[in-house]
Amino acid sequence: MQAAARAPTRQRRVLALAAVLLVLLAAFLVVRQVTAEPPRSAECAAAEPGVRIDPAAVPEGPVAGYGGEQLANAAAIVNAAEALGLDTCAQVVGVMTAMGESSLRVLDRGDAAGPDSRGLFQQRDNGAWGSYADRMDPATSATNFFLALQEVPDWQALPPTIAAHRTQRNADPYHYARYWDPAVEVVSTLAGRRVLDPGD
Repeated sequence: MQAAARAPTRQRRVLALAAVLLVLLAAFLVVRQVTAEPPRSAECAAAEPGVRIDPAAVPEGPVAGYGGEQLANAAAIVNAAEALGLDTCAQVVGVMTAMGESSLRVLDRGDAAGPDSRGLFQQRDNGAWGSYADRMDPATSATNFFLALQEVPDWQALPPTIAAHRTQRNADPYHYARYWDPAVEVVSTLAGRRVLDPGD
């Protein structure tokens, strides 16, 4: 009699345990779905870990029309991204953005849209980009750019020009697009190898 009474109890326990396991599995799958990274943009799909550039090894150029100080500034941008643990896509996005903002020069002037803009990234004097000295320093201004880029939701899934636009808030979202290929060429030359797959 006792054995017969224990059987349903054991069966209920097994069923309860199975139900708990099913709930836990469902919760895991939901969390995984929510936290999964979105697919990367075509340009960023083949990104690799960031590269580090030896400043003493920067060529005089020209590379994609840029030379001398411009390439040294590009190396500072690349190294700032690498120091933050960012990949080659981020590095190219940074160089692309500075090409579009300043032609890779540390400018001590702004323009009609931003008379207080300064430096490689033409960062405004609004408190978001640090002091004047920060904005005029290639490594610091690049670091601040990359910190802001990482705040853009799913930036790696966006076309690079849109990721740059959402970071910089340029009036034209497609302003940076024409600088993507030159930026890939510059970063690849500085790295001594192709940094993104030729199929991007």
